[in-house]
Amino acid sequence: MLSRLKTTWSLRPCVSACRWAHTKEKGKPLMLNPRTNKGMAFSLPERQILGIHGLLPPKVETQDIQAMRFQNNLKNMTDPLQKYIYLMGIQERNERLFYRVLMEDIEELMPIVYTPTVGLACTHYGHIFRRPKGLFISIRDKGHIRSILDNWPETNVAAVVVTDGERILGLGDLGVYGMGIPVGKLCLYTACAGIRPERCLPVAIDVGTNNQTLLQDPLYMGLYQERDRSQAYDDLIDEFMEAVVEKYGQDTLIQFEDFGNHNAFRFLRKYREKYCTFNDDIQGTAAVALAGLLAAQRALGKPITEHRVLFLGAGEAALGIANLIVMAMMERGMTQAEARNKIWLYDKDGLLVKGRLQETDSNQEAFLHDSPGTVESFLDAVNTIKPTAIIGVSGAGRLFTHDVIKSMGTLNERPIIFALSNPTNKAECTAEDAYTLTDGRCLFASGSPFGPVTLNGRIYTPGQGNNAYIFPGVALAVILSGVRHISDKVFLEAAKTLAEQLTDKELEEGRLYPPLSNIREVSIQMAVKVVEFVYANGMAFRYPEPTDKDSFVRATVWDTHYDSFEPDTYDWPGVSFSPKTDQK
Repeated sequence: MLSRLKTTWSLRPCVSACRWAHTKEKGKPLMLNPRTNKGMAFSLPERQILGIHGLLPPKVETQDIQAMRFQNNLKNMTDPLQKYIYLMGIQERNERLFYRVLMEDIEELMPIVYTPTVGLACTHYGHIFRRPKGLFISIRDKGHIRSILDNWPETNVAAVVVTDGERILGLGDLGVYGMGIPVGKLCLYTACAGIRPERCLPVAIDVGTNNQTLLQDPLYMGLYQERDRSQAYDDLIDEFMEAVVEKYGQDTLIQFEDFGNHNAFRFLRKYREKYCTFNDDIQGTAAVALAGLLAAQRALGKPITEHRVLFLGAGEAALGIANLIVMAMMERGMTQAEARNKIWLYDKDGLLVKGRLQETDSNQEAFLHDSPGTVESFLDAVNTIKPTAIIGVSGAGRLFTHDVIKSMGTLNERPIIFALSNPTNKAECTAEDAYTLTDGRCLFASGSPFGPVTLNGRIYTPGQGNNAYIFPGVALAVILSGVRHISDKVFLEAAKTLAEQLTDKELEEGRLYPPLSNIREVSIQMAVKVVEFVYANGMAFRYPEPTDKDSFVRATVWDTHYDSFEPDTYDWPGVSFSPKTDQK
């Protein structure tokens, strides 16, 4: 066999229809490109053809063996940040292997590549930096954004995730260090929904930071200036949006992530009818929270119209959830005014009521109510309003105190307690406190993961209200159907679809969401439902409309198997060789 191969290479053959012919890179550059590198999984013919024979150890490994090596190494690590650095290293070297490892252990590794560890990684971004990912656009690049986009090597981008780093999770202003968020989000576009990684572009907009610690850190990687809040900032975002659609097409999806409250709302209003865009902190969070409430109503046998909801926090997440709850209640026959009267907001200055001394903004006005009496604390608000559900999105830590949780348990047979703030140390309470202080009666969900809780001989599995249940599936549907403008109705449909995928058995375990281990199938089914919805409601622009939408969606899903760089057979003078059967 080896002698035949030696003869073959000396023939300098001309092979037609080789699947590797499209590969521009050969030799070591091909191995340094994470999109084409297979490590030791390159076969002997591939190594010969591509000019990398001798650049690797002689053993040819399967992807299974490669995955085992990395999984074993991960198991030997205990520090989450160390795991994050290691995983990102795999992504930088071998993209398909990275997604193979991530997808096979998504329940354990999602908290590493996404919340809560991605928040820790962002705070240390300048200290753990290895290779740049994504595009960095600064206020000094104004007038040149299109030329910067031209530097990005991929030309068929379908989805962009962009942040200006002002409000990273519950950590505040991290400036250019916020790049970890778009990178993490787009990892989940691929892992959860099978969107091809080369079609995803993470972007960090650097207009400065007001974080004095970063401005004094010699390892900080962004502009050493306070945030530019002048018209130049708005002009920069305008130019960015225009450049993206000019470069990649008007149906390119642009997801806004972790902008400050004021900018998040006004950019959503400004751009939603001009571009294919959404804000995950407002709309994605809203959909996953509503899905949890819809699952809870199955457990309670009580429609959503009978709930009273009290929010801790009155920013973009709270208002996004509140508005989507109103839509869900209106779908069940309530008027908008009746639905809004079911929802109360409490922020750092107290309960939002008409005529309060502290200023409120226009986005909050719909939920200002007449004062119910003296309310001096969140506990007072709970006892006065008597909510059936409390939802924490304040990012301020453990403000669902023991007294608050006990009061919810006294007021309700099965209280709904959602502690959605990220990362874990910013959650309003722990799962253990919620279950223990309500004798296991509560319906609990959190933004970051908490482990199972054992109480009175029963194991409760808390639900994680993770936006990853929503945005990958919605993004896949939007990309495939050519949606130009994303209506809030799309997120209402996504919430209903997610709630429907929770089984009765999972609900009995205490879950309000399907297991994360099943998130790829959850995302694909959501994409199918949303594709059906947008075509039925005239929102899709890609025609002809597929008749079998399930097959249409599944046929596009990217997998982690290596591409072959070999032809099916070699048929050269005097030599006949099939690498699939002869290379033993």
